[in-house]
Amino acid sequence: MNKKEIEQLKTKLFKQDRLAWDELASAETEKVFALAEDYKIFLDRSKTEREAAGQIVARAEDKGFISMDAALKQGSVSPHQKVYSIFKEKCVALAVVGKAPIQDGMNLIASHIDSPRLDLKQNPVYEDTDLALLKTHYYGGIRKYQWMSIPLALHGRIIRADGETMDITIGEGADDPVFVVSDLLPHLAGKIQEDKKLSEAFEGEKLNLIAGSLPLGKDSVSDRFKLALLNLFHQRYGICEADFVSAELEAVPAGRSRDIGLDRSLVGGYGQDDRICAFTELTALLETKAPQRTALGLFFDKEEIGSEGNTGAQTAFMADFISDLLRLTTGAGAVTEQTVRRALINTRALSADVNAAMDPDFKEVHEKMNAAKIGHGVCMTKFTGSRGKSGSSDASAEFVGAIRTLFDKNNIVWQTGELGKIDQGGGGTLAKFLAQRGMEILDCGPAVLSMHSPFEIASKADIYMTFKGYHAFFA
Repeated sequence: MNKKEIEQLKTKLFKQDRLAWDELASAETEKVFALAEDYKIFLDRSKTEREAAGQIVARAEDKGFISMDAALKQGSVSPHQKVYSIFKEKCVALAVVGKAPIQDGMNLIASHIDSPRLDLKQNPVYEDTDLALLKTHYYGGIRKYQWMSIPLALHGRIIRADGETMDITIGEGADDPVFVVSDLLPHLAGKIQEDKKLSEAFEGEKLNLIAGSLPLGKDSVSDRFKLALLNLFHQRYGICEADFVSAELEAVPAGRSRDIGLDRSLVGGYGQDDRICAFTELTALLETKAPQRTALGLFFDKEEIGSEGNTGAQTAFMADFISDLLRLTTGAGAVTEQTVRRALINTRALSADVNAAMDPDFKEVHEKMNAAKIGHGVCMTKFTGSRGKSGSSDASAEFVGAIRTLFDKNNIVWQTGELGKIDQGGGGTLAKFLAQRGMEILDCGPAVLSMHSPFEIASKADIYMTFKGYHAFFA
C-alpha cells in the first residue's frame, strides 16, 4: 500500500477524536453562545434544589405544561399534551405525551438538582474569640479546603414556631454581606496542616461560618456576640434560636457564574454538577413537540449522598407519576402494578450526569485513551462505579450502539469517558437505581473541570451538544 492508501485506511478504521468547535457552522456557533447565556441565568437562580425545582416548573408552565392535579381533574390527556408534577419542592417530573402507548415504554432522561455544599446544623449559632459563628455539616463529596476563604451566601427555608415559612437568601445582592470559613495563614500551618495528609489536614468540624463580630450589650453580658447575631435574624425574619431546628439553610458560593477565557468559550460557576444536565434536559424537553414515544424528564434530589431519602431517585415519585400518566391515557381500570412495571421495563433512558474532563495539570489520574476532554462534545459513560465497576449500572452494547447511531444521525459531536484510572477512585450516578426497574439506561452528559469544587468549568460547545443530544433522544 502506498502512503495515500494507508492514510485512507487510517481514516476509515481509526476512531476520530472530534472537537465540537471544529464541526459547528457559523449559525450554530451563535446558538452555542445564546444557549450559554440562558444557562448562566438558570444556574444563578438555582443554587439549591428547591430553587432549581422552582425554575424548572416556572419554565415548564411558561411553555404550556399543566400540573398533574389539573390533568387528573380534566380526566384524560391526548398525544402531545404536556404535564408536570413537583414533589416536596425538590423533585420534578415533566412529560410530553407521545402517540405510542405509555406501557410500550417512554424515552426518559433523569438528572439531579442537588450539589455539594455546607448545610447549617440544627443548633448552629455560637460565639468564640469574640466572633459570632454558624456551625455547618458538609453535604456531598467536597474537598474541604476549597470552601475556605471564599465568599459564601446563605440560601434556604426556616419554619418558625408559629408554622410560618420563611425563605431567605443572604449574600447574592450587590450590597449584601457574605459569610466565610476562615483558613490558617501559611506561617502557622506547618504542624497543623502542611505536615498532615490532605485528607486529615482540614476537619469538617472546622468548616464554620464567620457571621459577625459586633456585640450586643456591655462586656458584663454573657454570649453577647451570639445574642447580637440572633437579634439580627429576629429583626429581619422574626426567628429565634429554636427555629433553626426546623430549617434547611445551605451555604453556597456567593456571586454569579462567569465566562472564562478571553474568547468566552467556557462557563465557570457553582453547581454545574449536575444542573448543567438539568438545564439541557429541561431545554430539550421544552422544545419537544410531537414525540412518538412519551418524552419524560425527571429531576431528582439527593444524588450527591447516594440518592437516598424521599426525594432521591429511589423514591416512589417516578412510579406514581407514570401510574397517573397511564390512568390519564388508558383509564383508571387499566392501571395495575404490572402495567407500571411493564412501562418501566420498556423504557429507554439516559442518566444525565457529568463526567470528569482530563485536566492538563493532572493527566496522571486519567487513562488518556478513555478519558473525556473538554470541548469534545457530550460524553457517553458506559459504566461508573469504583474498583471492579462496583456500584455501577453497566449499559448494554445494544443500547450504547443505538445512542451512538442516534447522535451520528443528528450531527452531534460525542465522546466516551471513564471517571479516572482503574482503582484511582470512582463514583456513581442515579443510573443504577433506574436500571433496577429493568429499563435500558446509559450515563450521558458533558465533561467538566474542577468537578465538585465551588467553581466548576464547562465548555459552551459541550453544553450545546448535550442539549442537541437530549433533544434528539426525546424527539
